[in-house]
Amino acid sequence: MTRPADTPDSAQDGAPDGPPEARSAAPSGAPSEVRPAPWVRTRLRSAPSSALLAAALAFVAVLLAAALPRALDRGADQALRSFLADRGPAATSLLATSTARYGKQSPENLDSVRDALLAHTGDGFAIAPSGTVHGTQAAKGRSLANPELPHPDGVQPRLDLLYLRDAAAHAQLVDGRWPSGGAPDGPVPVALSQQAAQTLGVRVGTVLETVANSSDPMSAEVVGLYRATDEADAFWTGLPCLTRACESYTPTVPPQRFWQTAALVGSDGLDRLSPWGESAEDFWRLPVDTGRLRADLLPGVAREVAAYVGGPTASALRSTTQRSDLRITSRLPDLFKQAEARQQAVEPLAAIGPAGVAGVAAVVFCLAAALTGDRRESELRLLLARGGSPRGIVGRLLGEGAVTVLPASAAATVLALWLLPTPRWTAALLAAASVTLLALLAFPVRSAVLLSARRRGPAPRRRLVAELLVVATTAAAVFEVRRRGVAPAGDGLDPLLVAAPLLLALCGGLVLARLQPVLVGALARAAGRRPGLVGFLGLARAARGTGGRARPSVLPLIALLLAVTTGGFGATVLDSVDTGRLRVARLAVGGDVQIAAPYGGALPPAMAEAAAALPGVRTSVGVWTDDRAFVFGTVQGSTQVTVVVAEPVAYAELARTVGRGQFDPALLSGKGGGSADAPVPALFSSDLAKLAASGTYRLSLGDGGELQIGSVGVVEGTPAKPGAGGAVVVLPAGPTTARLPKTGHPDRWLAAGEVDGDRVREAVRATAPAGTAGRFTVRTSAATAAELGSDPLQRSAVRLFWASVAGAAGFALLAVLLTLVRAAPERAALLARLRTMGLRPRDGIRLILTEALPQALTATLGGALVAAAAVALLGPAMDLSALVGSTVPTGLRLTAPPVLTQALGLAFLVTVAVLAEAAISGRRQITTELRAGDQR
Repeated sequence: MTRPADTPDSAQDGAPDGPPEARSAAPSGAPSEVRPAPWVRTRLRSAPSSALLAAALAFVAVLLAAALPRALDRGADQALRSFLADRGPAATSLLATSTARYGKQSPENLDSVRDALLAHTGDGFAIAPSGTVHGTQAAKGRSLANPELPHPDGVQPRLDLLYLRDAAAHAQLVDGRWPSGGAPDGPVPVALSQQAAQTLGVRVGTVLETVANSSDPMSAEVVGLYRATDEADAFWTGLPCLTRACESYTPTVPPQRFWQTAALVGSDGLDRLSPWGESAEDFWRLPVDTGRLRADLLPGVAREVAAYVGGPTASALRSTTQRSDLRITSRLPDLFKQAEARQQAVEPLAAIGPAGVAGVAAVVFCLAAALTGDRRESELRLLLARGGSPRGIVGRLLGEGAVTVLPASAAATVLALWLLPTPRWTAALLAAASVTLLALLAFPVRSAVLLSARRRGPAPRRRLVAELLVVATTAAAVFEVRRRGVAPAGDGLDPLLVAAPLLLALCGGLVLARLQPVLVGALARAAGRRPGLVGFLGLARAARGTGGRARPSVLPLIALLLAVTTGGFGATVLDSVDTGRLRVARLAVGGDVQIAAPYGGALPPAMAEAAAALPGVRTSVGVWTDDRAFVFGTVQGSTQVTVVVAEPVAYAELARTVGRGQFDPALLSGKGGGSADAPVPALFSSDLAKLAASGTYRLSLGDGGELQIGSVGVVEGTPAKPGAGGAVVVLPAGPTTARLPKTGHPDRWLAAGEVDGDRVREAVRATAPAGTAGRFTVRTSAATAAELGSDPLQRSAVRLFWASVAGAAGFALLAVLLTLVRAAPERAALLARLRTMGLRPRDGIRLILTEALPQALTATLGGALVAAAAVALLGPAMDLSALVGSTVPTGLRLTAPPVLTQALGLAFLVTVAVLAEAAISGRRQITTELRAGDQR
């Protein structure tokens, strides 16, 4: 009887000859006709749960990896478009102007220039669907001499004239007709808005006479009244008072109020615009379609717009239109630079969370590979002993993994591309491919290491050298970040700032891996001297590794530390952002609530009393302000200042709460004001103190009142005025200023505390004189802070961070569960033996908890300490202005709640996961072990 020879494939590739039942089915002495079962199918059938778990892990990881670049792209595009849309169509338009041609003007000439301008728009930007706005405008307006017109502060109203192409398509004629015709020497036919006509008290047929000046006298006849179809339409943006009369002020001191409006002329009135305004100007406004702009293409669009405004495109347009004085201006180049700077400032902060998720996920893949390697090590060594080559075995493992990983990865990538549509897909595919490669190679590489010849070198020394290299790299990264700070705007993502927290977490994990066995071993020895075996056995197993290892694996520690460190560091960043945003809002409002009277008015006493009585008000003060005062006697002769008159004690408490303009109220308690010559004690701001020496000064108020004041101290600004700069004089309310009656009637009420803004508005409506409630302005710090935080760029970064925290926590829990599963066979055997000796089921669960929780809880505590260290080491280099929405001092503020919340939250989740694993799988494993017997 002869034995059939082994096939070459099985001998070379390490594949088994086939299932035992297939080999035994062949008759003895006859060639076998049964072909060996395929390797991949056999392996998947033998362990379907492992295959499904591997596919699920790959699916989740690839989905997150592919979705992250897509989410970043969508957030950047949305932030760019929202940033530009908030600036309004006037700021995001290209404005071309040219001196109107002398002689006969025609709309067709304006249209030809518009067509030339549109023909030279670049491929990167397009004109908004609302279309261009063009026409001709008189260079100056004329004052109207009609005595029946309203004259606030004794100043005549002013009228501008312009021709606006296609105005009738955006307005509705209410009365009369659209302007046309008119005698060359007669009044100019114009159409006026209905709201402006009501304000000025004019109607169709009114002839508006102009004030005589150096030019020829002219008049305008109102032949029609119109109403804008939609006053918010971009068509009317940037045009001077065309939809209503505007309240304007003269540049004199004090300023005087007057009405200003504009009227439309017909196409045959174009030649009369130059005489009306001494000259006229043609204009073309081209609104750029900001909804089509993309953040990744912004540099190219910026170059095209720059060429259009002042480069070769502008030169070509002057030649094409034959207008040598054609000027093109736009705020878009500056806005593009601001948008790029904002995006680049947020990038390092937004990348910390995803980097943490990537680190934890990589650790999980390594743990999964180690678990699978431990489970199948005997199988792999048997294949190697039967003649299989390491290369052939690893190749078969690659094929086995490809069947599970590649379909799951492809499905995850397609799902990410479908859920988050964006024109850019290269980064998503590269990220998905990288994670797929890691998921595919983790176990084969681990198997290659297991099958390779064991090295007999000093492994502890190699480990020490590797740990020292990690520590040195971390120290260098932290030192460099602290030395130079965050990479400046324009340099792109700062890799050191992103890598430094992860390196700190890695160092923390290595340190804990060294300390934990020693500490837990000491606890085990202490527990061994006490009655009972559960605590001692659990701590002893926690102090050493499974499978004969001398110490526990460092990978679960690193996974938990990465999750807690990145979560705690990022949460501290967001907490500092909220704190900075609230501080900026308080400084802008002057407290938590401000009620302001209209210009030149005063707050009713009942209004301030009702607001002060609202729940939540801790401190409040009424102040009187004057922005048109002058101090005489300074270095430069006279200096314009802002005067603030308030009760010293309440005002000092408010300044201390807000954090601006703090002072000792005793400084303003001087006994001035006993006579007209006695100086009133005053606090000077630092800007004013630089211009003033010690002595007495004359203060002239905007309404003509005067005081003699003497400086008694210096303050840094005032809560009553936004901004830290400017010259400010603070005076005490009371007898010292009683000689000026207006100072006793505050025009602002400032308060600090948790006050409901709606209640404040109700109090204002209830106490305001009839018909004047709308003239009082209410501002709150909460609403201002919410407005600062409404930027899509900030919201996108915050959402990305919290999503990263959730992902890192999920992967960290998976790392803990994989560690438990890795030790499950050995633990089940131990528990089965102990059950035969009388161990109760609850004691088995206690043993599992005592074994698993020390490492998890130590890791979360260490992660909290590392997160605090990261904030202390890296915080001084971080600039949060882009996330706050306003300029704030550089640096992070270390607070315990954000870090402890992340650490305790993850510790709770880990504890629940360990309890669930012990309760669900522990009992089943023990029962299975008792039934099968000890085969080890």
